[in-house]
This record gives sequence, C-alpha cells and structure tokens, in this order.
Amino acid sequence: MNAISLSGIGTRFGIALFLVLVTWNPIDFNYIDWAMRNWSVHTAVVFLLGVVLVIAWVVFLRATVRSLGPIGITLAVALSGAVLWLILDLGLVEFANRTAMAWVLLVLLAAILGAGMSWSHLRRRWAGQADVDDIDDVS
Repeated sequence: MNAISLSGIGTRFGIALFLVLVTWNPIDFNYIDWAMRNWSVHTAVVFLLGVVLVIAWVVFLRATVRSLGPIGITLAVALSGAVLWLILDLGLVEFANRTAMAWVLLVLLAAILGAGMSWSHLRRRWAGQADVDDIDDVS
C-alpha cells in the first residue's frame, strides 16, 4: 500500500462528494430527479446508471464500514453532528433554510465517506498498523 498524501485525501473526499451530489442534491441536477423524469423514456439508461451508482455506493460504504468500524462510524457521525451544531450555533446556516441544511448534510456525508476511504492509509502511516486486507503488502 502506498503512503497517502493530503492530495490523496482530498481526491477521495472529492470523489465521495461527487458521488453524493450526483445521487441527489437540492438543485434538481442529480440522478434521482433525472431518473424520475426519464424512467418511461430511457428506462434502460436510467437502470444502467442506477446500477453504476449502486456499485459506487457499495464500494464507498463497504470501505468506510471496514475501515472505520462501528466505533469509528459512530465517532464520525458524532463529529459531523458537532460540526453541524457549531455551524448552526454560529449562525452560518439557519435550521429553517432547508436548502442550506441539505448542502451542509451532503458535504458532511461526503466527509464521512472520504474519511472512510482514507482512514486505513492514515492509520498505517501514523501507527504502523495495517488492516488484515493489507497483510500481503506489509514489508
């Protein structure tokens, strides 16, 4: 396993954000809204792209669950909740503003997925601990 850099973490977050926002976002430029409008016209394309999205979600979710584990996911959700609370407490976003809240929650979800995709690399770099899946790569 190669060492991870800040750009590697950023890339993983960027891909996670892309996945989250392509699936759904408040501006109606997303898969779910497009699929609902085009199901009867382009059923095969909608289905194909839906399967591709499901595969991407499974890859990200599986990697996040395996990397962070139940305790790590709980801590990541707690940290995200604390960040959301801080954003609301500072008045950066109003709770009643559904669109702004949706954007914040989507970015926080992408951050959790990005952390899950990066965590094994970071743990190995910081603590020298490898995941069981990485045993073949250990020197």
